[in-house]
Amino acid sequence: MTTGSDLLDLSPVMPVVVLDDPADAVPTARALLAGGVPVIELTLRTDTALESIRRIAAEVPEIVVGAGTVTTPRHARQAAEAGAGFLVTPGVTDAVLDAAAATGLPFLPGASTVSEAMRLAERGLGALKFFPAEASGGTDFLRSVAGPLPALRFCPTGGITAGSAGGYLALPNVGCVGGSWLTPKDAVAARNFGKIELLAKQAAALR
Repeated sequence: MTTGSDLLDLSPVMPVVVLDDPADAVPTARALLAGGVPVIELTLRTDTALESIRRIAAEVPEIVVGAGTVTTPRHARQAAEAGAGFLVTPGVTDAVLDAAAATGLPFLPGASTVSEAMRLAERGLGALKFFPAEASGGTDFLRSVAGPLPALRFCPTGGITAGSAGGYLALPNVGCVGGSWLTPKDAVAARNFGKIELLAKQAAALR
């Protein structure tokens, strides 16, 4: 069974994707896959996100599709029913944690403080999303917590760019970074999937 830690090893960059039109879901996923990125996180920020997850799960089974921005128990249940293979939360509440665990899917719970990270570790969760990364201390924060919390691994997300990703990936407690630059809004709108494939190739080479 895939675990949260396994998710961190799929790709150096976890594409964080916002899609307005489900028709773009499958070609976007295929472009990422062709570029060597076998994972996609669809954020639940649009009314059509669940449909995009359904289409990718059904038509591009080679890619691991997950649901991001899971902020309520309902989100967790809906994403699982839509075929998501994992869940990502920006932060945590007991209700959201319980609902995510109840789906049986691996998930990356969000944390931005040492106390939050320790609380999640008490729940047996060793792979976390660090969000919002840049606003919460960036690489300096992660370097500082590696000593007292050596068992935790992170997927920092929020404000990270192609230029700054390498600095995060060089840290021993970072498995991957979350990035929205792989699927720029203008490229998706223009259906320039060749550009997305190229950006995915560049991201895959960061490992």
